[in-house]
Amino acid sequence: MIKAVISGTGLYTPPASIDNDELVEAFNQYVERFNSEHAEEIARGDLEPLQPSASSFIEKASGIKRRHVVDREGILSPDRMAPYIPERSNDEPSVQCDMAVAASKGAMEQAGKTASDVDAVIVACSNLQRAYPAVAIEVQQALGIDGFAYDMNVACSSATFGLQAAVNSVENGSARAVLVVSPEICSGHLNFRDRDSHFIFGDACTAILVEREEDVAEGQGFEILGTRLKTQFSNNIRNNFGFLNRADESGIGKPDKLFIQQGRKVFKEVSPLVAETIQKQLESLSLSPDDLRRMWLHQANLNMNQLIARRVLGRDAAADEAPVILDEYANTSSAGSIIAFHKFKDDFEQGDIGVICSFGAGYSIGSVVVRHR
Repeated sequence: MIKAVISGTGLYTPPASIDNDELVEAFNQYVERFNSEHAEEIARGDLEPLQPSASSFIEKASGIKRRHVVDREGILSPDRMAPYIPERSNDEPSVQCDMAVAASKGAMEQAGKTASDVDAVIVACSNLQRAYPAVAIEVQQALGIDGFAYDMNVACSSATFGLQAAVNSVENGSARAVLVVSPEICSGHLNFRDRDSHFIFGDACTAILVEREEDVAEGQGFEILGTRLKTQFSNNIRNNFGFLNRADESGIGKPDKLFIQQGRKVFKEVSPLVAETIQKQLESLSLSPDDLRRMWLHQANLNMNQLIARRVLGRDAAADEAPVILDEYANTSSAGSIIAFHKFKDDFEQGDIGVICSFGAGYSIGSVVVRHR
């Protein structure tokens, strides 16, 4: 029986970053201008005034202190409040392709492999730059990989669902090695004029190389003990931007064409569902929570992660047991749990067990239990 192993991970971090103070300053300038321009409507009671944001509010609500972004000037301009990412010609690599190539090279280098060793590329992320051709095929060409490639989207769980697909390809023999790449430009679909969400997202790209166990040196990498996927439909996290928007002009530019969520409902409904998913998967593998050395959880909200870890372990998790990258990267959608894994896996010893778990819009949950070889 063929077994799948994670042999390497890579991370691309955009050089630009924005801390909470900078973001709040730009947002509050916008609020002040809006309220001034609509003073008469507000005075008549026809319009609610916008409320300013605060760094203390952001950190308490989410645990986020800063975020990396592809472009900071456009986001911090009260006149624009959106990243400026110039379109490229069809002869140039796409922005997501550039990010994916950088992260993929890191994963292959860590695994000691080259493009000739890889048979497939899966680009799994929450938003794709275009409908077609697949960004994954562009990445495949840019890396010089001979094989196949495809895109997939399961929002914040895209990377773990991509891992499941990679494991299937390796274990059924259709590929010896598969790259799962998640180029997340979350700032592109974030409404920076919405007080409840303007601070949530950042940009980053991760890559994971999944190989046959026999092709990975002894003692290297993480054996994939099992994967578990779960979806349950909900409108509480949604983005209605799509190719049909032009078919009804009345919807163009409306808030629902960017990220929207009912945060309290998501917190209340998703947290127990994630904990239950992890617990049931551990049971199916004849493991207990005490067997876990670490949980690399989706990085969306610190309070949410602490609650999930508490439900799984039956106690508060130590910082080492559920590491956080949220403070530096903010929510990077599907890349979040993989960033945590990438940064907090090198201290694992042979036999140590951990779980990579993502969750988000859908609802979708992806859980991957791994053991260091």
